[in-house]
Amino acid sequence: MMPGGVGEIQPATPEIQKIVDKVKPQFEEKSNRKYDCLEAVEYRSQMVAGTVYFVKVHFGCDQYAHLKIFEPLPQTNKPMELLDYQTDKTKDDEVNYF
Repeated sequence: MMPGGVGEIQPATPEIQKIVDKVKPQFEEKSNRKYDCLEAVEYRSQMVAGTVYFVKVHFGCDQYAHLKIFEPLPQTNKPMELLDYQTDKTKDDEVNYF
């Protein structure tokens, strides 16, 4: 993947699930809702001054959301940040740049 370009959709890995778990409290605060479970399904990533992840998450029945998560470079010592999210997604909605 070229720096700045968004990569192909890939199945979620345990590492991606850990990233989702870290930003779950931010998602709950921003969406004003509690989630029993956020299961990462698939993702794309974009290399910038760190990495932006676009992750499709499943959180019950047929409910999905797309999360935009920024992971800063390690040497910055900054935490991961939920930049944006989209709700009312379906299993078939492709996770894209937003």
